[in-house]
Amino acid sequence: MVERIHGVAVDAGSGLAASLRQARGAHALDTDAVTFKRAVLEELGQGATTVLLDAEYGPALLDAYPATCARMLAFEADVYRITGQDRVTVLPDHLTIEDFPSLGVRQLKFFMYYAPDEDPALNARKQEIVEGIGARCQRAGVQFLMEPLVYHPTLEPGSAAYAAIKPNLVARATQAFADERFQVDVLKVEVPVDLAFVEGFGEPAMSRTQALEAFRRAAAPAQGKGLVYLSAGVAFESFEASLQLAREAGVDFSGFMCGRALWSDAISVFGQSGEAQLRDWLSTTGIQRLRRLIKAAA
Repeated sequence: MVERIHGVAVDAGSGLAASLRQARGAHALDTDAVTFKRAVLEELGQGATTVLLDAEYGPALLDAYPATCARMLAFEADVYRITGQDRVTVLPDHLTIEDFPSLGVRQLKFFMYYAPDEDPALNARKQEIVEGIGARCQRAGVQFLMEPLVYHPTLEPGSAAYAAIKPNLVARATQAFADERFQVDVLKVEVPVDLAFVEGFGEPAMSRTQALEAFRRAAAPAQGKGLVYLSAGVAFESFEASLQLAREAGVDFSGFMCGRALWSDAISVFGQSGEAQLRDWLSTTGIQRLRRLIKAAA
């Protein structure tokens, strides 16, 4: 049985560093990314069950985890590094899965862009990578959180056409990686609906009843695996509403992993006012947002 997961994700790498440089302007330092991640870890980790860090900066920050917060590292070189049009995740070259237990890390997250309608040969190659990671996690005694990020070869995310097929894409990706051969413990999946096209939230291309059914259909293939929703960079209120819809739909999910929806506003605070104000924002507004998400997912 998977325990409840109320997770904070701060595994963004080069993209976050670029945003921080822009926000800090003339005051930018090479250490800003570490400073920001440590602040998120120490402040929001007080209310989270786990905080996800990246493979580059995370190992040096492991001593900063609050006592009640489980350590989790991403097994990727950088969430923004994929190999061209095939979108294969680049693995870290300085960290192995076998290193995790000695670091005191018992949870690993790995993401892969996955299009169910993509070339079968490419999908088979991606599945082989995930299968290998699952086997290594099993041998090392590390919990495996698999994050399939769906896409379509021709349709653009954010479009009405993509929103219409997204529930099906999420369902098929969930079904694919719930297969026992991947040895996944928890599936970290996208919210299957785009609220911009749901009645009551945006353009009513999908009714609320249809949205609730989409949540149920997309989650059903998890086959008893732990299921957590990721925020995918949406606005905080949108992610909160999505968790409420999942609960209203009766989906049996284990919680959430939330990144930018929680802390993206803190980037400008850090840029304009420095670390002290960053920590103040995280310990007040940030913690309040985290508590609201926990309530929404309860």
